[in-house]
Amino acid sequence: MRLTSKIIVDADACPVKDQIVIAAAPFEVEIWMVASFDHYLAPREGVTIKQVDRSDQSVDLYIANMIKANDILVTQDFGLATIGLAKRAHVLSNRGQRYSDETIDFLLEKRHEQAKMRRGGRHSKGPRPMTSEDRHKFLQTLTKVLTFLQENVTT
Repeated sequence: MRLTSKIIVDADACPVKDQIVIAAAPFEVEIWMVASFDHYLAPREGVTIKQVDRSDQSVDLYIANMIKANDILVTQDFGLATIGLAKRAHVLSNRGQRYSDETIDFLLEKRHEQAKMRRGGRHSKGPRPMTSEDRHKFLQTLTKVLTFLQENVTT
């Protein structure tokens, strides 16, 4: 059964594009990869590429305007994740973390504190490199969400 939900990917710096295509194939779910014109996205079967203006928030604004309840959003941007949650989408990080109303406030506060530290001259290490375990966890989490949607969301 084809899902009516779609996977929308904040694709400018997404390291799990291959895993998204692999997980989506058995569910026949539509995939949108959204990126600015500054990022080349190779055409792939089953993937619709949406290229938007280069300005700072164009990708986020496009996604915010297009996402609907029960869509799946893949992003590492906490602000965009908040918008996805407000629209009742299922939101995942590139490492397979499921964002929720219960966790997003903490993550936003942590981001704010780190920004204050950087403005004060203190530097953080940044994110650790993606590992094969991270990719595997993402694939598992996305597959679980797709299975849930297939079993519980009717058209």
